Amino acid sequence: MIPVQGVTGQTIAVLGLGRSGKATAAALLEGGAKVVVWDDGQEARAQAETDGLEVRDLTRDTAWEGVSALITSPGIPHLYPKPNPVIARALELGVPVDNDIGLFFRSFATTEWAEFDTTPRVITVTGSNGKSTTTALIHHILQSVGRPTQLGGNIGTGVLSLDPAIDGEVVVIELSSYQTDLARALTPDVAVFTNLSPDHLDRHGGPGGYFAAKRRLFAEGGPDRCVIGIDEVEGQYLANQMGQGPQDDRVIRVSSGQKLDRFGWSVFARKGFLNEYRKGRQVASIDLREVQGLPGAHNHQNACAAYAACRAVGVAPREIEAAFHSFAGLPHRSQTVREVNGVRYVNDSKATNVDAAQQALHAFARIRWIAGGLGKDGGIAALQPHLGEVVKAYLIGHSARDFALQLGETPHEVVDTMEAAVARASAEAQPGETVLLAPAAASFDQYPNFEKRGEHFTLLVNAL
Repeated sequence: MIPVQGVTGQTIAVLGLGRSGKATAAALLEGGAKVVVWDDGQEARAQAETDGLEVRDLTRDTAWEGVSALITSPGIPHLYPKPNPVIARALELGVPVDNDIGLFFRSFATTEWAEFDTTPRVITVTGSNGKSTTTALIHHILQSVGRPTQLGGNIGTGVLSLDPAIDGEVVVIELSSYQTDLARALTPDVAVFTNLSPDHLDRHGGPGGYFAAKRRLFAEGGPDRCVIGIDEVEGQYLANQMGQGPQDDRVIRVSSGQKLDRFGWSVFARKGFLNEYRKGRQVASIDLREVQGLPGAHNHQNACAAYAACRAVGVAPREIEAAFHSFAGLPHRSQTVREVNGVRYVNDSKATNVDAAQQALHAFARIRWIAGGLGKDGGIAALQPHLGEVVKAYLIGHSARDFALQLGETPHEVVDTMEAAVARASAEAQPGETVLLAPAAASFDQYPNFEKRGEHFTLLVNAL
């Protein structure tokens, strides 16, 4: 646990008692604060009382007497589409509102660091797609080279539940827009921006608000080094804002597809090769085509971002290359389950929408595609131009018949269940083909979440 600094004797209110809220309350208590809590759910409030926390009804004005700050969980709206009533009252009263990320950044450094040989560092990762894979890959590389490291934030452990840093440690944190939007302190040593596509627009009041939430990670404290994906105009803009010119190597530009050889520092992937350039000269190259845990252009972008972040903290290119080959990928994200009789089985259950499925369909050749579930607006019509590698589709779930009507000339079969899809695909697949679960649909018709769907696919494949 990281005790919160600067709160001794203060009364701090915590809103939301999920994983983040409970860890925040504990870290505040450890830091010497008096903590009062509230949750809109009666069950959560009852559990808090059982745990010995003081529950105070923050919907009542009298509850705010003496409260110095309100710490809210990231899932609770604070601005759009409208603030939670408790947060709205804090805003009216002028009570500072923060979250656990803000508390982490103001509490991570301690006086003990003066005795360390190497100051601990923080790498943060944000973006629309690939941030979990990029975060996990950075952590994996650091582990592989023997650097002390912890993983937290939106992936893994909550930030205040991390251990206090040790000498030379690098903490790697994934941050969502919900987390960056509100944090009052954001001071990483290295900040990574992967890419941007429309998401959470109701929560941020539109695409401008969504980008502004991501941009705060770079603008609030100013990281020592910025790793910025520039395959969208927002990334180009952000890189431009953070640098003093094209040769400013405090900004490392990253791309999957563009050749970037005119900047002070850049990392890009083209034709399956990762390339690092410094001041117009190539300094390293890695063949990504045989890295099984990072298939496809979208994962090559993740590899470039992770490579750049690790180079920024002093890891050598050949050490990174070796770590790439031992990276298994994250579960349910282009995860190779196994190969049977020359057929590769890939679990991309996280591909719950058309954009994610499109990336998966471009990552492999000769695909037997398992798709379907609870379809979203528009179904899979937008995937028509991207089905060239699909040998046959096997359609499951609620939207199977609707999807079938949108596949045109692509061979397909409505099989309804995952068991039938895996059985049919494995019986018909030829050596060199890939059986790919990339549903392009939500899971809630047949499974409680995409993880359970992916676990079922994995179980069936391992039983072949």
